[in-house]
Amino acid sequence: MVAHVTTVSFQGVEALPVDVQVQLTGGQPNFTIVGLPDKTVAESRERIRSALLASGLSLPSKRIVVNLAPADLPKEGSHYDLPIALGILAAIGALPGEQLAGFVALGELALDGTIAEVAGVLPAAMAANEMDRGLICPVGCGSEAAWASPDLDIVAGRSLIQLANHFKGTQIISRPEPKIREMTGALPDLRDVKGQETAKRALEIAAAGGHHLLFIGPPGSGKSMLASRLPSILPPLTPRELLEVSIISSIAGQLADGKLTDRRPFREPHHSASMAALVGGGLRAKPGEISLAHNGVLFLDELPEFNPQVLDSLRQPLETGSVVIARANHRVQYPARIQLVAAMNPCKCGMAGSPGHVCRRGRACVDDYQARVSGPFLDRIDLRVEVGAVTAADLILPPPSEGSQEVASRVARARNLQAKRFEAMGIDTIATNAQSTAAMIDEMAAPDASGSKLLRDAAETLRLSARGYHRVLKVARTLADLDGETKVGRIHLAEALSYRMPGENRMLASI
Repeated sequence: MVAHVTTVSFQGVEALPVDVQVQLTGGQPNFTIVGLPDKTVAESRERIRSALLASGLSLPSKRIVVNLAPADLPKEGSHYDLPIALGILAAIGALPGEQLAGFVALGELALDGTIAEVAGVLPAAMAANEMDRGLICPVGCGSEAAWASPDLDIVAGRSLIQLANHFKGTQIISRPEPKIREMTGALPDLRDVKGQETAKRALEIAAAGGHHLLFIGPPGSGKSMLASRLPSILPPLTPRELLEVSIISSIAGQLADGKLTDRRPFREPHHSASMAALVGGGLRAKPGEISLAHNGVLFLDELPEFNPQVLDSLRQPLETGSVVIARANHRVQYPARIQLVAAMNPCKCGMAGSPGHVCRRGRACVDDYQARVSGPFLDRIDLRVEVGAVTAADLILPPPSEGSQEVASRVARARNLQAKRFEAMGIDTIATNAQSTAAMIDEMAAPDASGSKLLRDAAETLRLSARGYHRVLKVARTLADLDGETKVGRIHLAEALSYRMPGENRMLASI
């Protein structure tokens, strides 16, 4: 007789069904797990043995063979402990196998028989719902699983004994309720920033259109302070975006107590981060910072201090909105539609261009430092803003009257205009101007004759690439949305071009 329990294997954010087959036969007592298990799955034998003993049971003195089918799919993670243990209990008659057939199970076993939390319960619950089955999971992950569907049958057990009693009918485990994480403390407010009106304007444009943004300025000019206030003017996550963000957090094991939040992610990795940490990878191809920032903000401070190869690995995800991690035996894809915000000093000593300061190495210091960031990477950044040093006169001034709340309302109006425009075009996969294709932006941001001449002359003078040309149009479209205009005018194109090449604005005046 073979007992069957269904679990899942994670390939990126997708949960693939795995059939756990348990067979007890005569012969020398042995416990074998086959089906491409990794070291974690192979070690589950000892955890299961101890958990059964702690629950008042023991492994039968028989040959136990566990097959994880399909056998050619790699199996990784500790969540196979619980389905294997349930399969053994069904094989010896301690649990009704026909009831287990209607569930997908996952969880890690402790030596005392309790069930520990595991990553990936939310996508597993969604997969179980699609298979028209219930879910057996750790009690700490029950709230997370409850978000998959209100009709999903969830058994969130604290221990093997509790699960056994539930299926025998002697103890009923109630269905968990979905929970929202209460965010403590308000987000940093733009009212704290004194001066830097140009930078705050660029921050508003970036939030309204989802554009990538680069701040260039000396140390202490407020670049990091400005970037940290971007989440305060961004709209909350939509239900669809919330689900996408939560699935990635679940896969990474970063959903605290299974509680979800509608606050957009804000990730700020240190410049020593490796390529695997930023893009994703490692032994189990985990999502990296760019995927954990999906539908949110990825802030790279001290941009030239990052490894140039690490930065260039972001070029494809910034274009496609996804990361593909290829291995010899499998291929994993994670979503990575982010808003990139970066900050950098103008040179190694940081003071190039500042009034009253002379860079020690002159132009060579600037060129060598900025050359650490490749041209193709910079070409993907829509807004490049020079942030000057804040003077004492700026700091003495009272706080500005306009804060994040006022800016966020204008951003929300601009985003609503974009949403209506994309809805009229029959497009539901794009939410901001920055995500639109070249063909779409040519239609949405077609300038008049005067604007076309300005754009043509600027493209030749500034030597804009085809990508740069369309990114200028996207920013101009966002500027028109902030003004509530249906057509992109010359003034919008001129401002968009001024953000394209900081330090080169003198050239625009001659056009």
